[in-house]
Amino acid sequence: MNRPVRSRAKKPSIQDVATLAGVSRTTVSFVVNNAPDASISESTRDRVWAAVKELNWRPNAMARGLSSRRSHTIGFISDGFVSDESVATPLAGKTIQGVQDAALATDKMVLVCNTGRNRKVERDTIEMLLERQVEGIIYATMFHHSVVPPAAISQVPVVLLDCFADDRSLPSVVPDEVQGARTATEVLLQKGHRRIGFINNVDPMPAQTERLEGYKQALASHDVPFESRLVQYCTTTHTSGGYRCAMSLMQLSEPPTALFCFNDLTAMGVYDALRQLGLSIPEDVAIIGFDNLELIAAQLYPPLSTMELPHYQMGQWAVQYLIEHADNPHDDKPVQHKIPCPFIARSSA
Repeated sequence: MNRPVRSRAKKPSIQDVATLAGVSRTTVSFVVNNAPDASISESTRDRVWAAVKELNWRPNAMARGLSSRRSHTIGFISDGFVSDESVATPLAGKTIQGVQDAALATDKMVLVCNTGRNRKVERDTIEMLLERQVEGIIYATMFHHSVVPPAAISQVPVVLLDCFADDRSLPSVVPDEVQGARTATEVLLQKGHRRIGFINNVDPMPAQTERLEGYKQALASHDVPFESRLVQYCTTTHTSGGYRCAMSLMQLSEPPTALFCFNDLTAMGVYDALRQLGLSIPEDVAIIGFDNLELIAAQLYPPLSTMELPHYQMGQWAVQYLIEHADNPHDDKPVQHKIPCPFIARSSA
């Protein structure tokens, strides 16, 4: 074969591959794109791939997308957690990792976009992704709540991640909050505790109401009466809330022997309160948190037993759903999928 003469600085082209393989540019295109109706012999295909390898040629992704009507790209839009500097950032990282791992496994690329909770930026970002012919969009939020995405997002397959539309018109994947709280409470019940306090979030949100429901379900399943005074509400974004609620619960005439906390940050405040009261964990009071924020849970003493929010699994599920529904995004009733929250056993319960 005649070898094309080219400058070291020049990137190889499809013509260079064709010349080296002794075929036409069209044949190279058919081979690389695996054109289903092209009658090309195995020996010719072998020569083309050998030339591709020798020249280290990479097909133009945009051109391949135009010919196949596939961009092999998924858009990921977040409302702020990509750049958020709060303690929840590691959980956001798990979501993105789950998305990227699932996308790479199917030869997809992910465009990650942060809107900063700005509606105009959100609309502009969606338009930009649509112009780039993304095959689908994952619309993710910082915490589990209802959303109203811009209407344009429905032009491609979409999945809401850690959020949902009130009218359930879009597919979504969220953590199973009821199951998570039920499991946490059942772990404590199975260890013999019958007075279990629940430190809940004061803000109305699905996690608040559904975790309370899971707590009640677990008590009922063990014939333990629900006592409203064993439930305290606080702002769970600061440890001080957990501290104050624990102090209040432990001052009851019959204080709880175990505490289920809305999140790990709340549990951190509970640890401080119990130590000030001279109580040991878990000998005097057992504790279970929620989130599995390892920067907190694994570093407390004793290490905190907690429920894990399935961020990684939600990211994977969202990508898999988009791929499975790429050709028929509107063929089914939008699924509202829930992923269980696993219990992470450490030493506090």
